[in-house]
Amino acid sequence: MSALTGKARFEVDSVTEEQRARRRDSAATREALLDAATTMFADRGFDRTTVRDIAKEAGVNQALLFRYFGSKESLFEEAIARGGHEQIATTKPEVLLETVLRNLLTSETGGERNHTLRVFLRSTGSNEAGSATRQRLGEEYTRALASLTGAEDADLRADLVLAWLVGISFLRDITEKDPLAGAEADRIVKLVLDASRTLLERIDET
Repeated sequence: MSALTGKARFEVDSVTEEQRARRRDSAATREALLDAATTMFADRGFDRTTVRDIAKEAGVNQALLFRYFGSKESLFEEAIARGGHEQIATTKPEVLLETVLRNLLTSETGGERNHTLRVFLRSTGSNEAGSATRQRLGEEYTRALASLTGAEDADLRADLVLAWLVGISFLRDITEKDPLAGAEADRIVKLVLDASRTLLERIDET
């Protein structure tokens, strides 16, 4: 009786461990797909990024992308939502502009860089995927930046700063227009922060 009980307990423990391993693998695969998607959406935008390329970058079969996210559109929504909420939640409003600006000015994807706004800007207007998510995320960035001024038109001022970021990203990454395309990031950051303080007076820098 005790032997049978021990065997049953072993089988239960083995199944439990197998289930845990599967959950770990699933979580790791899901995270790898999100990371790969964020990188590729930032570099290429939504339209030029394929499901096959994302899966290849993540090192998995593309069938798993559909299993975990259902579609490229849903993966895109989750990628920008995850990174955007994290960035806004972990970055002080005073240095948010500098943080997202530096992320726009470099194609590096390693370390602690968060390219959510880069994904947001590179994909805006090119498709309907994630339109509601982009709108909500844009509103969150606006609220965070608007908190940096006591002016009555704080939201408008914040939107103007965001619009400037869109223009910077377009000229530097899309049209590759000099001198902006070839300018050093530190120089651009200083000029933008100095000018932006006329709209959002509590902007700071790291």
